[in-house]
Amino acid sequence: MAGPAPAVARTRSAVTASCADLPDGGLVLVACSGGADSLALAAATAFAVRAHGPLALRAGAVVVDHRMQPDSAAVAERAAAQCRTLGLDPVLVRTVTVDGPGGPEAAARDARYTALRAVAEEVGAAAVLLGHTRDDQAEGVLLGLARGSGGRSLSGMAPVRGLWRRPLLDLPRSDTEAACAAQGLDPWHDPTNAPAPDDLGAPLRSRVRTRVLPVLERELGPGVPAALARTAAALREDTDALDQLADLLAGQVIDPDGRVRIEPLAGQPAALRRRVLRIAVLRAGVPAAALTRTHLLAVDALLTDWHGQGAIPLPGRVEVVRACGSLALHQPPRPVTPDSPHQQGEPQR
Repeated sequence: MAGPAPAVARTRSAVTASCADLPDGGLVLVACSGGADSLALAAATAFAVRAHGPLALRAGAVVVDHRMQPDSAAVAERAAAQCRTLGLDPVLVRTVTVDGPGGPEAAARDARYTALRAVAEEVGAAAVLLGHTRDDQAEGVLLGLARGSGGRSLSGMAPVRGLWRRPLLDLPRSDTEAACAAQGLDPWHDPTNAPAPDDLGAPLRSRVRTRVLPVLERELGPGVPAALARTAAALREDTDALDQLADLLAGQVIDPDGRVRIEPLAGQPAALRRRVLRIAVLRAGVPAAALTRTHLLAVDALLTDWHGQGAIPLPGRVEVVRACGSLALHQPPRPVTPDSPHQQGEPQR
C-alpha cells in the first residue's frame, strides 16, 4: 500500500516530533485560520492523535475571528467546520477586537495571542500549535534586518517557547500547500497575502513575501528563505546563551530594592552589561515595547562614560540616576495640581 504524499508525511512527522514530550492524555490546540499552513497543521495533528496514531494526546482547535474583513465571521466558521471534519474536538471560535498599539498587524497579533492563551487556560491545554513555516521565519528575519533589530529579534521564532509550539517551522510553505492538495483540503486564501503591485498600503509582511523575497531569490539564487532561517537558528542559540549569562549576572548586581551596583557590572562585555541593564529597567516599570537601544545606550553611559550627567528619562516615567556607586531606578511622584479634589478639600473616593 502506498504511503501518504511526501508533503503530508513531512507535516505529520513534524507534529509528532514537536509534541513527543507532552504528557499522555494531554490536550493540544491547533490555532487555525483556515489558511494552508494552519489547515495542514490541523490535518497532521488530527492524524497524529487518532486511535492508532503516534501520539497519545487529544487535539482540538481554536479559530480567532479578528473582524478585520467583511466576511471574517464566515471564514472563521468555515475553518472551524473543516477542523471538526478532521476530527478535532473541541473546536472553538473566538471573536476579538483589534484596537491595540503598534499598527493593525501588531494589534491583531496581540489580540490573537491573548485569545489563544485564554482558551488554553479555559480548557487546560498543554500546548497551542501554531502554523508558522520556514518562509514565515525568513520574512521575520528580513523585517528585523530592515528595522536594525538586535540579535533577539533576528533570531526569529522559537520552535517551542512556553505554551507555544511551531511544528512546521523547518518546512517550506510549499509543503503545507502540497499537503492540503494531497488530502483534498480547501484552504482559505487571505487576500491581504497577495497585494496588487501598486498597493503601498498592503501589510508589510505581505509585501516582503510577494515582492522582496522573490527579488532576492532571483538575484542571489534559490534557497534564500532557508538560509535566513538557518541564520535565525544560529542567532537564537547565541542569544539564549547570552540571556542565561545575563540572568545569572543580574542576580549578582541588582539589589532587592532594584539598585544596580556599578563596580561589578561596568567591566563586563557590552552584550552582557546591556542585557543586565535591560532586566533592571524592565523590573522598574519600563514597558518592553517602548524600550529602545538608544535608551539602553544612555543608561549604559552612566557606567562607562560618566561625566556627571543627570537623570536618564525612560518610558513608563522611569528615571535612572547614578549615585553612591550604584544606579537608582525610580518613578518620580506625579505633581499634585491645584485642581485636584484633594487640594480643594473634596473627599477622596
